Amino acid sequence: MALAVCATPIGNLDDVTLRVLEELRAADVILCEDTRHTRVLLDRHGISGKLMSYHEHNEAKRAAELLPRLEGGERFALVSDAGMPAISDPGARLVAAALERGVPVTVLPGPTAVDTALVASGFPVERYQFVGFLPRGARALASLWDELTAWPHPVVAFESPRRLPATLRSLADAQPAREAAVCRELTKKFEEVVRGAAVDLAARFADPPKGEITLVLGPGSGGGADVGEAIQAIQAVSELVSAGLPRRQAADVVSRLTGASRNELYRRTL
Repeated sequence: MALAVCATPIGNLDDVTLRVLEELRAADVILCEDTRHTRVLLDRHGISGKLMSYHEHNEAKRAAELLPRLEGGERFALVSDAGMPAISDPGARLVAAALERGVPVTVLPGPTAVDTALVASGFPVERYQFVGFLPRGARALASLWDELTAWPHPVVAFESPRRLPATLRSLADAQPAREAAVCRELTKKFEEVVRGAAVDLAARFADPPKGEITLVLGPGSGGGADVGEAIQAIQAVSELVSAGLPRRQAADVVSRLTGASRNELYRRTL
């Protein structure tokens, strides 16, 4: 094994896998975004190893330096500060270059904020889209919301706590009733998952929160979706209400089964 891509904990240091710990112990060099951050993980599990920085600012240079050493048989472990390298973190360039040169690459799976947030959101998970870090500009954000309006499945994105209030205001302006979940500090001591309509979340997070943020948007309206399906969903809510189920609970049940907006189903059946 020449290059091992190792997923590391997204918060709780005990979430690391046994395979990753074994590889970190065996590696000649551990490539990491921040050597100080990775050293905390290694110390927690009693591992001493040679660390080398590998981040967005030196990725191209490092990849060129490391390829001859990989081809020479040295064993490298690649980690990021949290989660899987190359997923919105450095690493993709080195992996692609190694594979192109015939260097063996093995990926060791582990914790991921994407899957953790998606399941914690409570939205249907059969299919989803991951869009990485959200764009910073207001115009680019508005364009993204417009693009995702018709996407009838959940969307997972990363966002900084500092930009979260503006992002939620932008979403609320574009799609106020769209359900979403703000997942904060996943797997950590102060983990919090706040669910609700975009307009409510924008009010809840009017000020920047602390900690790492993963944002999950609920299914969109499905712009071009079959009108008959929408009518059937509304009828299903009405039938459940007639059978004695509270309207909000009925709308929630049908929303989870069909992907239709819970708030829209509630409003249309009043």
